[in-house]
Amino acid sequence: MTPSQTNLEWMLDTDPTLRWQVERDLAKLSENVWNSTRLRVPKEGFGARLLSLQDLDGQWAGGSYFPRRNDPRTQTHPDDKDGQPYTATTWTLNALREWGVDSSSLPDTAEKLAKNSKWDYDDLPYWGGEVDCCINAFTLANGVWLGADVRGLRDWFLEHQMQDGGWNCEWIEGSKRSSFHSTLNSLRGILWYERAIGGDAELKLARHRAHEYLLDRRLTHCATTQELVGGWVTDFSFPFRWKYSALRALDYFREAALFDGQQPDQRASEAITIVRAADRGDGRWLQQGRSPGATWFDIDVEAGEPSPWLTFYATRVLNWWDS
Repeated sequence: MTPSQTNLEWMLDTDPTLRWQVERDLAKLSENVWNSTRLRVPKEGFGARLLSLQDLDGQWAGGSYFPRRNDPRTQTHPDDKDGQPYTATTWTLNALREWGVDSSSLPDTAEKLAKNSKWDYDDLPYWGGEVDCCINAFTLANGVWLGADVRGLRDWFLEHQMQDGGWNCEWIEGSKRSSFHSTLNSLRGILWYERAIGGDAELKLARHRAHEYLLDRRLTHCATTQELVGGWVTDFSFPFRWKYSALRALDYFREAALFDGQQPDQRASEAITIVRAADRGDGRWLQQGRSPGATWFDIDVEAGEPSPWLTFYATRVLNWWDS
């Protein structure tokens, strides 16, 4: 779908973290224009704010995945006390990487984390990862972005792929079935790694096995009951964090199809229908909620308001599908 001029200008009138992506993927502006905006991300707005909060030891909030110190600068809401905090190193690196920050804006960060950061699980070294698929996927992507040696994590994903094709963070507890959430997070990390190094035949094969796991379930349904796998499939909120949704899954499959040179798979059509149905009728998508947990600052609008971020992702996915 083509956004109206009003909606396009609305999405462009945002922080550089979103604006450069709208310029590139929706407005179709020249690379000189959108890349000039992308280069502003570390210098102003959300990107500059996050970079300014980095500790001298390379971490954020003193921790790898969970903060190890409280910081009065964090943004909290009444429902945050029971949520996952999103201020520690891994979550912050995820945001900076996905916003298009060049690794040159984080000099020596990979080395500092190798020296100073340990996982909450067994105090393991940062770039070696731990036992959680999602954490290891984030680390695989962040590591290759920052220039760390994460080849061990690359091998870890090949070794821990389940028989049904996906991954599950609960494998350590004995789970034998893949998880939608874990599989999507794993796929996103693997694809980021593949793109960064220019391709990896073994990882591509593993990734396509995981595609079949999700596509056989139409990205939305349980294989045994044929019911919607969970209410979170239709819950669109930004930032995406770690949760699976039809929109976030389609955003991944768009990136994977472009990287692999493939057309959209028609088994994703039900997920597309879900995304279309969430358009409130004016080409905008509403923020449906937020993941509870302390953050450095709010990135998107409050629940119930039209979200420029979600509108961008939904419009981009539908453009890809309809083309």
